[in-house]
Amino acid sequence: MTDYFHLNAQADQIRAVSTLGLAHLGDAVFELMVRSWLVLHGKATNKGLHKATVGYVAASAQARMAEKILPELTEEESDVFRRGRNSSPHTVSKAASRADYQTATALEALFGHLYLQGRTERLNELFAQMMEGN
Repeated sequence: MTDYFHLNAQADQIRAVSTLGLAHLGDAVFELMVRSWLVLHGKATNKGLHKATVGYVAASAQARMAEKILPELTEEESDVFRRGRNSSPHTVSKAASRADYQTATALEALFGHLYLQGRTERLNELFAQMMEGN
């Protein structure tokens, strides 16, 4: 049975996933991390948790936070990020610029990639850097 909470996918399995597939998975990983962070830090009441979550997972917020970690990325991580930014999503949110949406997609692709590799420690490092000062 596959443990979907503790993955360690093979490199060829990960390469077979499209960049937008990585972003789809990474979106969920990032949102789960944000929700966990909000709950554990008492940043919002039950009523305000959804609104607070949306404030962090919106494309413009993700793009701003991604800028904090770009200098810290390894070559492999930078490659995944670049592929995510250069992917062509079918839609772009009306609430974000195309550049912000592409950067958010890049961040999500990176998080999806790291999650599939089982690199939760690295995900936590990058997430902590992004959340600094919040």
